[in-house]
Parts: sequence; structure tokens; C-alpha cells
Amino acid sequence: MSAAAKPEVVQAARTLLQQMGITPADLLNTAVPGRSTPTFAEYVPIVAAAVAPGSQRMYGTYWAKAVERWADRHIDEVIPSEIEVAMREIQANALRRRNNRGGRSAAEHFISAMRCFYKRAVADGYIGESDNPARKVPKPARHASTRSALAHGRLAELTATAGTSGNDPELDTLILRFHIETACRRGGLLGLRPMDLDVEQCLVLLREKGETFRWQPISPTLMTFLRQHAQERGSPQSGTLLRYRNGKPVGRRRYDYLFTRVGELLPWARTQMISAHWLRHTTLTWVERVYGYAVALAYAGHAETPSDAGTTARYVKATLQEVATALAGLTGEPHPLALPDTLAVRTIASDALVGEYD
Repeated sequence: MSAAAKPEVVQAARTLLQQMGITPADLLNTAVPGRSTPTFAEYVPIVAAAVAPGSQRMYGTYWAKAVERWADRHIDEVIPSEIEVAMREIQANALRRRNNRGGRSAAEHFISAMRCFYKRAVADGYIGESDNPARKVPKPARHASTRSALAHGRLAELTATAGTSGNDPELDTLILRFHIETACRRGGLLGLRPMDLDVEQCLVLLREKGETFRWQPISPTLMTFLRQHAQERGSPQSGTLLRYRNGKPVGRRRYDYLFTRVGELLPWARTQMISAHWLRHTTLTWVERVYGYAVALAYAGHAETPSDAGTTARYVKATLQEVATALAGLTGEPHPLALPDTLAVRTIASDALVGEYD
């Protein structure tokens, strides 16, 4: 009962509802009466077609598991306990990789997939919000990440190894340089097109998870080699920029090949399971230490201020010029958008990488 509601009014409303044969739960149920509720086998393809490609990749496996389990059952027949039982089984049977954490990631993704699935069912009017079973199953607590910033020497060793081994060291060096400069996620580089290069201002348009878009500064050196790569390998203006020598677009498997090969040559990289995301940690840690939290937040492309950052962080958003200033300090190169006097800061990347482009 809200503070403004008078007790006598609430009692009158309850009496009226009882006379009408309506319960409070009925008022919360927004399902459309008379509609035929689909089965899992019928509804999963509809949901999969409605969500973004990233969600399809992330959740498709788990929706397929739900169809295997409940194919002929209507989506409003499954109760929270059954979802939790399925989650426990998926967790127990998760593939045991070297970085396995007891299947928690698989369990978390399954619950996220089911919440996405039932959110669509609520929106389509098949069930009411209060009847959503996936919301009543808690996600497993997420462990803290084992990733951290790489030391300067390790970063130099990583880039040197990638640039002197493999079947396309030029491509691999370009991949590493791009991630170090931009701190972008893997999808940001794989989705880059020649038409996304603003040559005059040394900016690239990154399209990352959650269908977000952002302009990110890069060094003039990196811009030069991106354009040269696109020209030499025949990258179409509206197509994938990164290409193999035969002209085929680069995909996620290149990352697997790159870091598996580096791991074979550098035991510490194999032991710690170094990946492109470690480079994101490395750059953002340095930016935060030198230029502050607000600049690091903008550099990372985080659309919203984290809930634990405090109220003040919402009012101290960094500008694109400040991000370009941090990049100039990182690479040791002037940038057209950077603020004056930016090159006095000691860098973590220029010594390790610039020589690879000479």
C-alpha cells in the first residue's frame, strides 16, 4: 500500500475485486486471453530471429538445449525449479577447458538465455510478467576475472613473437597494435570497414557488443598501415577491412590461431591463457593510472557509468579530445585531436610496437 492511499479506499477496492472474482495476481497478468501458447520447438526460432546477431551467437546453443529438453511442452508450463535443474546439469556437463571454473559461465549464460527467451514471451503476450519463471532463478555468482594488465616487458615480448612467427606476421602485428591502441573488444576490429576510417582526424568507427557505436582515436602510424592493408588486400569499402593475403575476410579463428601459436612459443602466455582481452586490460589500466578514471571509462567505450563508481562519476565524462590525448601519451605520437603538451608522458606501447612498423 502506498503512503498516499487511504486505508478505507484500499479496503473498498479489495471488496470490489472480491465481488468481481478478480485477484491481485490477475491484475499483474498481462497475457492475452484466448491465445494459443506455443511450444519451445515453435517459439525458439521466432525468438532467435527477433534478437540481435550477438545474442543469437551467445544464446543459440542454450536455446537448442531447451528445445532438446522441452520441445513439445508449452512455454508457460515450465516452472522455475525445472529451469534450475537444467542449469545444474549444464553446469555439471560444461566442457572442461584449462580456464574452467566449474561450469559457472555456462550456467550463467543458460539463465541469461532463458531470461531473454521469456522476456520476449512477456512482450508477445504469451505470459504475464509475474509468471516469468526465468526471473525466479538466480544466476550463479560470477568469479572475479583472472585477467590483468601485462607488464611492459611481457607486452614487448608478445608483440615481438607475433611479428616474427606464423604464416602472416604483418596481419598479426596489425591486430595486436589495433587492440593496444584502442582497447577495443574483438568484435570492434573484426567489424571494421575501410569506410569507417576518418583519415583526417585519425578516428575509427567501432561497432561493438550491444550494437554500440563509437569513434575511437588511433595514431597516424596505425591509420597509415590500416589503409595500406586495405589497399594491398583488396578490402571493399563496405566490407571487412582485415583480410588474408588471398582476399578472404579475417574472422574469430585468426585470434585462436594467433594466441595458440604465441602460447607455444611463450610458456607464460600459454599458462595464463593470454588473449586479446588482456590487451584491453593493459591499455585501460595504464590510461586510468595516468589520465584518471573518467578518461579510462570513455577510452573503454562504456556507455554507462558503473553502479559502483559513485554519483560524481556521472558528471565527469571525458571528451573525445581527452581520449585522443591519452592515446598520444600511450603511443608517443602527436594526434590531431589531442590537447597540447601530451607527449611528455612515458608510454607503454611505443617502445614495444612502433619499431615493428619501421
